[in-house]
Amino acid sequence: MRYDIRFLPDVEEDVVAGYRWYEGKVLGLGEEFLRMFYACLEGIKRNPLGSSRVYHEIRRSLLRRFPYAVYFRVQANEVIVFGLFHCARDPRRIESTLIKREDEA
Repeated sequence: MRYDIRFLPDVEEDVVAGYRWYEGKVLGLGEEFLRMFYACLEGIKRNPLGSSRVYHEIRRSLLRRFPYAVYFRVQANEVIVFGLFHCARDPRRIESTLIKREDEA
């Protein structure tokens, strides 16, 4: 079963910030970051329940090659993406942001 993916509005800002940072470091690296992000989403679509829960029903899937994780929740046949965060970020801050975004979902 494949799941549909829906993004909360703030996710676009998360992705663009990561893209800009990597593209600013090395030309083309931002594009590779986006490819890994979309590849991660494809994996989530195929098997979202294979990712571990990190906060209540919110799950996390790690990007390959980049220290980022996609945070999402499975609801019926839909995956709701709550954020894309750098893995070195304070886990309490990530959790706080996820709670805030969950309230907006």
